[in-house]
Amino acid sequence: MINDYDRAYFGRGGQEEDKIGFLDKTTQAIFGRTYAAEPDVLIEQLRKDEAIAESDTLLLTIPNQLGVAYNVHVMEAILTSVAPALGWR
Repeated sequence: MINDYDRAYFGRGGQEEDKIGFLDKTTQAIFGRTYAAEPDVLIEQLRKDEAIAESDTLLLTIPNQLGVAYNVHVMEAILTSVAPALGWR
């Protein structure tokens, strides 16, 4: 979370574990935990996640209902603050 908007949208916590849901009546899906924190905390959380460390591809969910400008802000924050610290390319 880089600014007060980020904190207002995502600073509520309570999403620190995987959730099980359904894609349809018979198809179960596991939704990974939500990572939303100040950059230094987020970097440490991601470093400690074994699944992320072993992955060659990550899917980031961007809150598109918040608009293009906010989505650009989120992607820029990830690309400039988080990705370099984790050695992501």
